[in-house]
Amino acid sequence: MGSIAAPIFWYNISHMETKLTIDTSRVDPEGETIEGEVDCVDLDEPFVKPFGGVRYVLQIQVFGSEFLVRGRLEQDFDLVCSRCGKDFDDTIKVEDFTASFEISEDSPEVDLTEELRESIILALPTYPVCDETCPGVEQTVEMPSDDRWNVLDSLNKQGERENGKS
Repeated sequence: MGSIAAPIFWYNISHMETKLTIDTSRVDPEGETIEGEVDCVDLDEPFVKPFGGVRYVLQIQVFGSEFLVRGRLEQDFDLVCSRCGKDFDDTIKVEDFTASFEISEDSPEVDLTEELRESIILALPTYPVCDETCPGVEQTVEMPSDDRWNVLDSLNKQGERENGKS
C-alpha cells in the first residue's frame, strides 16, 4: 500500500484547506493511506467551538466505479459543561469513519469534505460533561420571604401568651 503524494490534493500553503478533494484516477489500485488536516467544521454555536481542523487518517481505494474511504477522524473543541456551565476542551473522535462514492470517468474527483464534517458533528455529545464526577451547579435552597406568615405567627404568639395567663 502506497501513500498519496501531495499533487492529488489542492493545497493552499498560506492556511489550512477547507476542502478535501481527491482525484480518484490517481489512486493506487491497491489502495492508499492518506492523512492530514482539513478545516471544515464551522459551527455558529456559543457552547460548541471547534479549534484546529479535522485530523484524518484514511484508507482509500477504488473498486470499479466505487470509491471507498475508511479510517478515523478527530477534532478538538471548546465545549460548555451541561452540568456546571464551565468551559472545557475535548477531542471528538470517530474511529470507524466509512464513506462510499459512485465515480465516473467524466468526473473522477470526489469531495470528502461534507462527509467528514457530518461525522464529526454527529459524534459531538448531546450533553457535554467536563468530568463524569462533575457535581453540577451548587444549589442552595432559600425559602422566599412571605410577610403573610409573619402576621399569623404574631397572632399565634399573642394567643399563646393570653392562654398562658388564664
